[in-house]
Amino acid sequence: MALSLNTSDAKVRAPAQDDQLAPALLAELSAAAAAEEAGTRPIARSTDLLRSAGALTDDGMGRPERTARSLMKVGAANLSVGRLWEGHVNALALIALYAGPGQRARADDLIGRGAFLGVWGADGDAPVTWDPLRGCLSGGKRFASGLGTVSHAIVTVDSGPDVRLALTDVSNMARADTGTWNMQGMKATASGTFDFTDLPESAVDWIGKPGEYLKEPHFVGGVWRIAALQVGAAVGLLDVAAAQLRSMGRMQAQSQQTRLMTALMRAWAGISLVERAADATVNPDLRAEEIVSASISARLVTEEIALDAIRAVEQSLGIQHFDAGAQTGRMARDLAVYLRQAARDAFLLRAAEEALGQDGGIWGIFE
Repeated sequence: MALSLNTSDAKVRAPAQDDQLAPALLAELSAAAAAEEAGTRPIARSTDLLRSAGALTDDGMGRPERTARSLMKVGAANLSVGRLWEGHVNALALIALYAGPGQRARADDLIGRGAFLGVWGADGDAPVTWDPLRGCLSGGKRFASGLGTVSHAIVTVDSGPDVRLALTDVSNMARADTGTWNMQGMKATASGTFDFTDLPESAVDWIGKPGEYLKEPHFVGGVWRIAALQVGAAVGLLDVAAAQLRSMGRMQAQSQQTRLMTALMRAWAGISLVERAADATVNPDLRAEEIVSASISARLVTEEIALDAIRAVEQSLGIQHFDAGAQTGRMARDLAVYLRQAARDAFLLRAAEEALGQDGGIWGIFE
């Protein structure tokens, strides 16, 4: 399925279809995960699988509920690759929303050549800024995922209300440092720092106007994509744990069934909320803050669901879950790292203000 970014109506784009994420492809993504974490097999193999399936044409702007379901499936199979794909989908969405015709044409060319995109927002010790006198960027990004795989990234430039977005070529690994990523999980994302110092204006494509990146409901209102990966990864972890217990003849124990099924039922409920939150983004009858509140709620509740799933799997499998080579151990490490975010409490209070701070707000997107 081809994606055209040369249209003013973002809603006409169709995201990746469910049949593009066939069981065989998901099985390959899952099988690649352990080697990718160890660095013995390039994560480009998994991104190539997504590219071959046509998934890199999905900007999440057409039928976001289907995009959410696809993110869940990839997250269940291989969360690190899912993290990179979510960044790619986010980048395409930002281009669709804010880029001008010329920028969209250039982005079309990149996608046509199979480019894998990212969105890098976390500033390094020296924030990324624009120096108009010298006509270049300075500073760097940290937690930049997909170093060596992401060829072009949309980066935030100049913090504050007038933050700008720049699409830049990030394929120069001399500017990258993966050694700064010392987390216990998500190792296969090849995250780290990237130095933009002295990158000239000729290498920068400005996307949209200053401050547009922060516009709702597409800024915080887009965290439903993260929620989709989280709940998908939780379901994937429970599935692998159940298969392991069955192989050992331990799944018939009522305590095991009760523990894992309780976690799975919560995950099913989370799936419903994520899909509803995703669909809300294209509902013209909803206010921006209603959409934002729903997306925040999905993001926070799937965090709790995932933590419950991790705990249930630890209790069910016991010490073998913590073996260095355990599949469930790797999946849980990745998920635990991915769940963390800044300003969690502020997010919760923002959602509460919308749902509880006014008459009639409690039904939210379920009205």
